Order: sequence, then C-alpha cells, then structure tokens
Amino acid sequence: MSVIKYFRGAIIVTVMGLLLAAWLGWVYFGTLGGVVKFFTIGAILAVLEISLSFDNAIVNANKLKTMSEIWRKRFLTWGILIAVFGMRVVFPVLIVVAASGLGPIEAIKLAINEPVQYAKIVGEAHVSIAGFGGTFLMMVALSYFVDEAKEVHWIGVLERWMRKFASVRGVEVASVLLIVLCFSSLLPKLESARFLFASIAGLFAFLCVELIGHILDKSNAATTVTKGGVGAFLYLEVLDASFSFDGVIGAFALTQNLFLIAIGLGIGAMYVRSMTIMLVEKETLAEFRYLEHGAFWSILILSILMFLQTLWHVSEVVTGLLGALFIAMSLISSISYRRSQK
Repeated sequence: MSVIKYFRGAIIVTVMGLLLAAWLGWVYFGTLGGVVKFFTIGAILAVLEISLSFDNAIVNANKLKTMSEIWRKRFLTWGILIAVFGMRVVFPVLIVVAASGLGPIEAIKLAINEPVQYAKIVGEAHVSIAGFGGTFLMMVALSYFVDEAKEVHWIGVLERWMRKFASVRGVEVASVLLIVLCFSSLLPKLESARFLFASIAGLFAFLCVELIGHILDKSNAATTVTKGGVGAFLYLEVLDASFSFDGVIGAFALTQNLFLIAIGLGIGAMYVRSMTIMLVEKETLAEFRYLEHGAFWSILILSILMFLQTLWHVSEVVTGLLGALFIAMSLISSISYRRSQK
C-alpha cells in the first residue's frame, strides 16, 4: 500500500488520459473502432515513455537529494508541468516552426489538418535532435564515470579505467567531440552541418548548466533558497528534454496525432514523476548500491544509440529494452551485494 500511494496521482491521470484518448478517437472517426484504436495507442505511448524514462527518474532522484527543499518542490510541480506540456506539446510544434518557417499558430493548424505532413517535418529534424540529445546525454554519463571522487564501481574494469582519466582536464569534452566528428564524417554534407551545429549546441547547453550551477553553489551571496537550486533545476529540465527527444520522435511511428501523442507521453511522464518521488522519499538509491550506476550506463547507451540513429533506424523498443536491461542487472547486483554483507 505504501508504494501505491506514490502512484495514486499517476493512476488518476492515466484513467482521465485514456478516456480523453478514447473520446478523441470518437471525434476523429465516429466509430467504436476509432475509439479502441486511439485508446490502445495512448496506452502504448504511455508504456513507451515509462520504459524510456525509468533511468531519468533515477538520475532525477539522485540530483534531488542535493537540492534545497523549496527547489525540490518547484521541480516536482513546475518542472513536471514544463516536462509534460513543454516537451510533449510545445517541443514538436517548435520543431515544425524552425524546420518549415511557419508560425506557431500555422504549425498547430498543420498538426490538426495535415498530421502526416506535420509528422514528416518532425521526422526530418531527427539528425539535429539526435546531435543535441546524444551529446548532452553523453556528457551527463561521462561526467559521472570520469570522476576522481567516485569510489564505488559496478562494472569494475570499465569504471575504474574511466576514473583514471579524471585527472586529465577536459577529457570528457574531447571524447564527445571526437565521437561527434566521427559520426559527422559519415553523414551527407548538409546533414553533417546540421548534426555538428546541434551537437555543439548540446555541449554548450551542458557546459552552461554546469557553469550556472557552479556559480550559484559557490557564490558567497547565494541565499539558501537559490543555492544549489537554480542550477540543479535547469540541469534536470535540460536532461528531461534530452530524454524526451527519443520518445517524442518514436511516438510519430505510432500516430501522427499531436494531441494523442501529448496524452500518451504525458501519462508516462506522470509515472516518471511518481517514481522520482518514491526513490527520494524511500531512499532507494542508498538501499540499492549499484542502481544509480545502471541508470548512467543506460544513459550512455542511449546517447550512443541516438548518434547511431543518424545513420540507421534504431527501434525505440530496442532503446527501451537495453535501458531496462542495465537497470535490472544493476538492481540484481545490488541485491546480491546486500545479501553478501549480512
């Protein structure tokens, strides 16, 4: 029962969201078949979002531990609203605005009246999206592993090897830039330019968020309200955006209806919020020694897959399963470690 209470709100949103999806099916098709179709797609999208974002919840929980109480509450309210409505509704519209030159109103009209064309425009932006998201997520993962202060290792050989390079200044940035250059050299000229620009933007976003957090955390003038709060808040918002890219783009493989996508992914985002709160309050990360490691390995794999998607199609099912596999393995290792310590 103690676990159920964390997901009560998400369950209510699920019921309301799926009923709304069914109603949309009736509005668009006027048949029972249309109702069932939209209801089913909404449920699948929710499951897709949860499977792709479980590692996001773990990283969120890890960061929230260091945030002040007021900024923690702000992230779990404002931050989730931004995640649900900003990334699942506004972001796809902004892609169309940037790619087509249309205004926001025209882009929304395009989504309503010509959903296939709308989905096509979003799909054509996948190279830029992969460049930004892949770069940001890879920096997040490498910053965790390439750290002199890191003492606990799960995949010992690889993690200890990466830690050795922590004393080399800028090694994470150099590594990511080398990978970006390798992938850009394999792309056609026009796509290569877009990929490079987006990747540099992703790197710049990560460094800016890190800089803001560092300034606020170290500033003698920082108050207890802002100290350790604004920087972490921005970090989590950009991180959520990077995680969401894959889910938003993958959703268009199931449906071109913007509103149905928003409903399905919004339901999934609420479960991620519930999981984040549960992990923080129950201190699950402290209880399971390697769970955090599994999440960051999952992030590293996701970043590599996003880069690979610029060359080949990688199914969202594969992405979700690989992430779940690493987290499951780290959970099993954590349980085994706890038993060995008794």
